[in-house]
Amino acid sequence: MTPTTSEFLPIFFLVCGLMLSLTIFGEALRQRAGPDNPVVETFMTRVRSWWGMIVLFTLALIAGKVGMLVLFAFASFAALREFLTLTSKRQADHLSLALAFFVVLPLQYIFVGLGWQALYTVFVPVYAFLLLPIVSVLRGNSERFLVRVAETQWALMITVFCMSHVPALMTIQVEGHPTDRGILLIAFLIMVVQFGDLLDFFFGRRIGKTRIVEGISSKTWEGKMCSIMATAVIGGFLAWMTPFGIPAAMAMAALATTVGSFGSLVFAAIKRDRGVKDWSHLIPGQGGFLDQLDSVVFAAPIFYHVTTLIWT
Repeated sequence: MTPTTSEFLPIFFLVCGLMLSLTIFGEALRQRAGPDNPVVETFMTRVRSWWGMIVLFTLALIAGKVGMLVLFAFASFAALREFLTLTSKRQADHLSLALAFFVVLPLQYIFVGLGWQALYTVFVPVYAFLLLPIVSVLRGNSERFLVRVAETQWALMITVFCMSHVPALMTIQVEGHPTDRGILLIAFLIMVVQFGDLLDFFFGRRIGKTRIVEGISSKTWEGKMCSIMATAVIGGFLAWMTPFGIPAAMAMAALATTVGSFGSLVFAAIKRDRGVKDWSHLIPGQGGFLDQLDSVVFAAPIFYHVTTLIWT
């Protein structure tokens, strides 16, 4: 067991205790409101997904850097599949899709694992962006070509490029902050964003009145502001996991949960446009990977680059 793993254990038991409290609280609400109350069931769904993520993340942490890379590479693969399932494709796109899954995706995570920042920060938005349309056009089908290409590129940006910035936090070198503590920085990001989502839902249902976007999501401005402030406080308590210091950790937590919350609105708009409730049914009763990680996906690259620009 590494020193970093030992440092993570107290927060692991703390989170498990908190999740157990939330589970008991949800079950009490279920007994009071009945088993078919949609608000309570949505709350319990989020709690169950949290339990699953805690177990997977802990196993990846124990496995070290390789475990973390494998975990998020698998998440990217599943999320890319979910996203592309809802897009327009023709037979001419099959080769470019195969390249996206079996060349672009693994190469992106290999570059992250090797710490080649000059490559993993431009590989998808530059090289894949230019290569895949060339592959598709050489197949000779121009029907809805721009739509097909744009959807593939957007899928890669969201599910591979953005998500790979989570394990990329392990490559950041901050003076006085050991590199192996990058795993704790990942834990910090995921925890503040997911707590922000949970608190946004809770406060939005309790005191929310003004919807941010009518017809797309039930998120409210009141719920968002309360969740941002509460998450900033949580970030301050978790500052020991970061190289930031308490005030900066609070600011970074607020930034991450704000960006993540708006990202979830973007994903909600895409699902509504496609006429689906969930991205997939990969996780029974809880949708797919994108349903669970939508906020983290949007927050990760912003969190990564702000950390790099200010602290390195």
